[in-house]
Amino acid sequence: MVKPFAFSELLARVQALLRRATGSTAVEPTRMKVGDLSMNLLSRDVIRGDEKLDLQAREFALLEYLVRNAGRVVSKTMILEHVWDYSFDPQTNVVDVLVCRLRNKVDRNFTDKMIHTIRGVGYVLKVS
Repeated sequence: MVKPFAFSELLARVQALLRRATGSTAVEPTRMKVGDLSMNLLSRDVIRGDEKLDLQAREFALLEYLVRNAGRVVSKTMILEHVWDYSFDPQTNVVDVLVCRLRNKVDRNFTDKMIHTIRGVGYVLKVS
């Protein structure tokens, strides 16, 4: 590469080399599924059971993060860093409020709850 170069071009070239070296053609999944919850990342559709959920942008981002980390506990700080992309005061209740809104939409009409609170640690998305 000739200097100066864009970092994004360097990153793309390194990813292409890694793909060629491993023979992998894997791409970022556009559909994710945990239990009876499915997400389409392109159309931003979320369906649980037979019900389509109407999520706001932050709720969708939080649910996507939880689905990508299904079965793993994620802390409030991790959620702040990944959903808001910067650091908030960890004592703020913005995460609690967003999780509550998301839980009302995802778990309200179902007997099996998917979003669980682990006291003092964080939240986990799992199939009961």
